Amino acid sequence: MADPVVIEMANKLAEDCLAVQNETGEDRLFMEVGTVLGASSQTLEEAFLTAIRTRMANDKGRAFLAQKLKAHRAASGGS
Repeated sequence: MADPVVIEMANKLAEDCLAVQNETGEDRLFMEVGTVLGASSQTLEEAFLTAIRTRMANDKGRAFLAQKLKAHRAASGGS
């Protein structure tokens, strides 16, 4: 497991990267950042990519649940 400081840095960088991705529409920006990180620290690159993928998966899961609930409410008369 990575050093807690590395994980903290990776988490912060992931949050910042996702914010830039959302603003610019560059949905693969995290891959470019990963490449930059990998050139100097494979440990930080791996922690960053894990943090990004976890957050992206969480966002997709939440969107899926929201859509399911919306469809259910529409089918049951909006309750």
